[in-house]
Amino acid sequence: MSPPAAACATVGTVRAAALLLTLGGLGATLWRGLTDPGIAVAFGVLIALGELTRRGAPRNVGAPPLLEEPEEREPAPLASAGALAYALLGQNGGQVTSHGVLQTVAVVVAAGLVGIVPHVARGNGPDLDQLARRILTVGFAASCFQPLYNQGTITAHLGQSPSYPLFLVALLLLTALCDAVLGAVLHRARTGHPFGPLLRDELRALLGIGSAVGATGAVMALGVAAAGLWALPVFAVPLLLTQVSFRRYAAVRTTNRETIASLARATEIAGCTPPGHAHRVAALSRAVGRELGLSGPDLTVLEYAALMHDIGQLSLVDPVDGGATALLPAEEQRRIALLGAAVVRQTGVPAAVAVVVERQADPYREQPLPARIVRVVNAYDDLAAGSAGGGLGALERLRLGTARDYHPDVVESLARVLARGGVKGGIAPVPPG
Repeated sequence: MSPPAAACATVGTVRAAALLLTLGGLGATLWRGLTDPGIAVAFGVLIALGELTRRGAPRNVGAPPLLEEPEEREPAPLASAGALAYALLGQNGGQVTSHGVLQTVAVVVAAGLVGIVPHVARGNGPDLDQLARRILTVGFAASCFQPLYNQGTITAHLGQSPSYPLFLVALLLLTALCDAVLGAVLHRARTGHPFGPLLRDELRALLGIGSAVGATGAVMALGVAAAGLWALPVFAVPLLLTQVSFRRYAAVRTTNRETIASLARATEIAGCTPPGHAHRVAALSRAVGRELGLSGPDLTVLEYAALMHDIGQLSLVDPVDGGATALLPAEEQRRIALLGAAVVRQTGVPAAVAVVVERQADPYREQPLPARIVRVVNAYDDLAAGSAGGGLGALERLRLGTARDYHPDVVESLARVLARGGVKGGIAPVPPG
């Protein structure tokens, strides 16, 4: 099976599993009727409210796709926390509940559909993979908790002792791991990036809004068990405030990236580099970085450095022909890199970005990995634009230069990315082989 076919099969399998679970939950609930309807309605309203307050579509200013932040991984934290709380609910004000796994899924899906109607009407519908992921995660949590609680196993062994909250914490950790694996599998199916770094990114996101969602869901379940449904609004408000804080943080990060992307266009406006060169290098560098195992902050540094790698050309008296620095002598490449690093240090970006820009023209054996990536991808874009053979000819020239100029592992990673189709907006992919 070819990689695209395998990716489609993986995504299709996940979506099919979520659909089957949804149909089973809705069918069983319609057949049997709602158990504890008041509780179901209360949690349904909370989940629908969480969907109504979900994050809107990110802004697009023509830059390459931004790296995902924790807020982007969980666009509706209140809905997720409410769904998790309903899955882990065993009592309501001291009275035992018995809604079970299938009704949990049915309520979560129905309330979620109600909450997303206004977004769909505005043309901002939810991501199907995100929906499938939530359904399967909630189904997993409910399957681990509801049968054991309804059979009395949890009460018999733990009762209301301190071990019960610890059991919920352990179940939350297991559920979080399930969600992270699902997210990494879906991301790998869409992009072809290595699974390990993607899973690390998903686990790292749990330290942000993910931990708030999990903790709020567990505390909601415990609060409703002790105080009844009045506990829901009490615990929902802090998560809403946390969501607002994450949105502001994400807005600041987005503004920083847009500012850097605008600075990167300065070389194009000045006629120093071809249109779109910096954005192509940034997008392709990010893909190669993923291929080589970079994740999180390392990818952010790589993206910033790739966007600003040519900014030193603004300090030149005589412009480089076509902006193709890869064709210059090594000494001139280093001089431009040093000039660029001096400019980058004045922009307020992390110091590591300036280091990558400064060292992109060093001998590759002395370079850090991000600098090696920027050097190879910049050379590929320069050579592909001026080569009669296009991308394939440029890639062959890079392979011939691995003895001295370009790290062979980076070149081969670039070749794999291009063989999978490259990145949107980049130079046309090259055939494998």
